[in-house]
Order: sequence, then C-alpha cells, then structure tokens
Amino acid sequence: MMKVIVNVFLKAGVLDSQGKAVHHALESLHFDNVSDVRVGKQIVLKLDESDEVKAMADVTKMCEELLANTVIEDYNIELVK
Repeated sequence: MMKVIVNVFLKAGVLDSQGKAVHHALESLHFDNVSDVRVGKQIVLKLDESDEVKAMADVTKMCEELLANTVIEDYNIELVK
C-alpha cells in the first residue's frame, strides 16, 4: 500500500478569485504581512501498489485525465512512504 499526495493549484497567470477573497479577509483581520494568497486543493490517494515508478505514472495519468484541469492548473505529486 502506498500513500500519494497530489496538490493542484492554479497556474501563475490565472486569476485566483478565492485567493484574493482570502487575502482581503486576512487584511481585514490586520494580517498585513501577507503579500499574496493562492488557494488550491489536495487529493490524498492510497494505492495498492509497491512499484514507485508505476505509481507515479498512474497518478500522473489520473492528474492529466481527471484530477487537474491542465489548461489552467498545475499539480505536483508526492509519494509518501
């Protein structure tokens, strides 16, 4: 069994309206040292797989086909041992 964490976030040039709302709320709470906020999502998978190379290939395919909208989102994959 292998645990995999996928972080999906908007690409740098894409407006993050949710991040802007959080940033504004933090400023209204007087957290003035925050210069930018980007909001993303984290997906945690448990795979019945022991081969790290195959697991990485499978999860990459999952991201490309379903988990991320690769037109506007980037993602990173972390294998947890």
